[in-house]
Amino acid sequence: MNITFHIGRYFILLTRVFSRPEKWSIYYRQFIKEIDNIGLGSLGIVALMSLFIGAVIALQTASAMDSPLLPAYTVGFTTRQSIILEFSPTILSLILAGKIGSNIASEIGTMRVTEQIDALEIMGVNSASFLMLPKILAGIFIFPFIITISMGLGIFGGWFICVAAGVSSSNEFIYGIQYDFRPFHITYALIKSVVFAFIITSVASYHGYYARGSAIEVGRSSTEAVVYSSVIILILNYVLTQLLLL
Repeated sequence: MNITFHIGRYFILLTRVFSRPEKWSIYYRQFIKEIDNIGLGSLGIVALMSLFIGAVIALQTASAMDSPLLPAYTVGFTTRQSIILEFSPTILSLILAGKIGSNIASEIGTMRVTEQIDALEIMGVNSASFLMLPKILAGIFIFPFIITISMGLGIFGGWFICVAAGVSSSNEFIYGIQYDFRPFHITYALIKSVVFAFIITSVASYHGYYARGSAIEVGRSSTEAVVYSSVIILILNYVLTQLLLL
């Protein structure tokens, strides 16, 4: 199937997803459950990666500062900019696309091949909305919190390793964090996190919803969900940067 067909079917499915729910209370319970699955279940890997990536960025910046003309606070400044503008909102979203996207596609795909979705349709339930809407809303709701935690831990990891390794004093690093700080950069990162959360959850749900055949097809749909989500995230990262920063 060509890309135009996929895009058309994706938007048609979204019109079903965002139709009026039959019973709000059921959707609310699903929404809370998905917050736990999508958000809280990812905090461990997010915290670990943010701490170590922040430390690595700080050490690499410090090792590259051969010129005496560069001020000492450059390490903190570069770490802050790298974490806030690119690592936390974009690179972390690509990683979570693999974890969250594959789980969503596998879950919905398994329901499709075991005919559970057909059973929902027979009972008169809007299966697309019931299965996908809580996941999409939970992702949009929880991703900004995850990204904010990642930014804080990444900068903390950079500060800790610099002070512990003696490559920068605490005062110099903190001054670099504060130097020329623009609050809109935080807004920019959070806007990207919301957009990427929607892409990850909706694209993964789409591939799982239209999975057909056996368990092998479910695995293939999970792989396609991760690949398509990652490509779209990279494209939108460029577009959003052009629109919001330049």
